[in-house]
Amino acid sequence: MALILAFAGSNSSTSINFKLVKHTVSLVSNHQVQTLNMFNYQFPMFSEDLEREKGYSNSLVELKNDIQKADGLLISVNEHNANPSAYFKNLIDWLSRVDRRFLDGKKIFLMATSGGKRGAQGSLEVVKNILPRFGAQIVSAYSLPLFYDNFDETHGITNAELAQAHKKALDEFLKVL
Repeated sequence: MALILAFAGSNSSTSINFKLVKHTVSLVSNHQVQTLNMFNYQFPMFSEDLEREKGYSNSLVELKNDIQKADGLLISVNEHNANPSAYFKNLIDWLSRVDRRFLDGKKIFLMATSGGKRGAQGSLEVVKNILPRFGAQIVSAYSLPLFYDNFDETHGITNAELAQAHKKALDEFLKVL
């Protein structure tokens, strides 16, 4: 049984990406899953001066340790202007300062969703290119377009074709753990 760490790249209390994470986690069996709500992880904007003056917060070090204990990560990234949110980029900046290879050997199922037709594909592509720099292996990726039309909190992904693509991507990820 593998340990999967699951979270969204958003710190919004109403994150649709976190809703997608929770739905995806509900489909996982035979593995242990630790789900983090990043709303509870507030980090200051990275600066070398702040790093030098204050070092690393306990919550940052604990998050890095949780990542390193996990066999795989399930991450859904949000999008701001076709890029990952400043929050997620800031999180990556901090984690990479604690340990440049903080994702070494981690298998990742990367997802993204938005209210628009592209389903945060811009952010998804950027993050697919960033995470391997820190040792990650992107096993599968999935984008859910038009979140408010294609997702229901009770039933999950309501469009059959999109639900099947999500299941296929999740199965690919689970198979390598």
